[in-house]
Amino acid sequence: MDNLKKKNLKKKLSIVDLAKQLNISPTTISFILNGKAQEKRISSELVERVLKQIEEVGYKPNALAQSLRTGKTMIIGLMVENIANPFFANIARLIEEKAYKNGYKIIYCSTDNDSAKTKDLLRIFQDRHVDGYIISPPEGIEKEVDGLIDNGSPVVLFDRYLHDTKADFIVVDNAGSTYEAVNHLVKNGYKNIAFITLDSLQTQMQDRLKGYEKALNEHALSHHVKEISYYQEEENIIRHIVAFLERKPELDAVLFGTNYLGVSGLKAIKKLNKRVPEDLAVISFDDHTLFELHSPDITAISQPIEEISEKLITILLGRLNKTSKAKKTQSAVLAPELIVRGSSRKIKA
Repeated sequence: MDNLKKKNLKKKLSIVDLAKQLNISPTTISFILNGKAQEKRISSELVERVLKQIEEVGYKPNALAQSLRTGKTMIIGLMVENIANPFFANIARLIEEKAYKNGYKIIYCSTDNDSAKTKDLLRIFQDRHVDGYIISPPEGIEKEVDGLIDNGSPVVLFDRYLHDTKADFIVVDNAGSTYEAVNHLVKNGYKNIAFITLDSLQTQMQDRLKGYEKALNEHALSHHVKEISYYQEEENIIRHIVAFLERKPELDAVLFGTNYLGVSGLKAIKKLNKRVPEDLAVISFDDHTLFELHSPDITAISQPIEEISEKLITILLGRLNKTSKAKKTQSAVLAPELIVRGSSRKIKA
């Protein structure tokens, strides 16, 4: 190893150091690194000499300095409720894939549906100068979201939206999908249908409840709703569901408001030695790989994950790259699919 390379290992090179080594201006190197050599009429020979020197000395541009020059970090902040949940994990993976193809990197985190934690994470992302945000928001961050947009950072919300904010959003037809699920159960002969959901005022959970109630009202059937607090240990969720089902022996079907409630619900049903669907038919909002492995397989309301991801990143990239001409808030309500499986089959006469 020559003396120059040894020296470079001890000291991180700056663009000024590199310019001195090549006896050219830092500005010329900057133009080359930012792909403006042809525009600035820099000779191909000089470009080749600069790139060769960069490779030899291991020069790496300072990311913060680059962002100050270009006004971009090429980083997108993705904030989801829980990255371990298959729905959010799949959304993140697809967004990351398309973002990378467009030159952007993703930094993502879980908010745990906690507004205080979300505000802290937003401050961290702002300190990192991320270019834009994709968020599944908890309640109570409306002011922060509008502040980001006012400061020039585009924000796209998904899974739920915040009333009276300036953010673009993508959601699904939550009310229509639970309405369809309940009608499917009624058509198959079920009359005492419960809805086990989260104790939440968020738009997606409220809309799922509205769809359930609308369908039961149209058929003049009784409501049986159990609301469970967010982020309890699974053991507690199972215990609450067991107690609810024991208090309601008349139930012949249950609709779960999320996939993780559905998984816990199946464990509760097993604890009670009930058969699916003979004793209790089951449908869950959000599909899950475990639902296909269960015997019988579980009917699920499946969200269009690829379409959601595509629309999210397309809207955000349009805002970031100034290709979108939309000045007003952009939004879309997508249609989930009811995947009918063995857990909700028709009752034999």
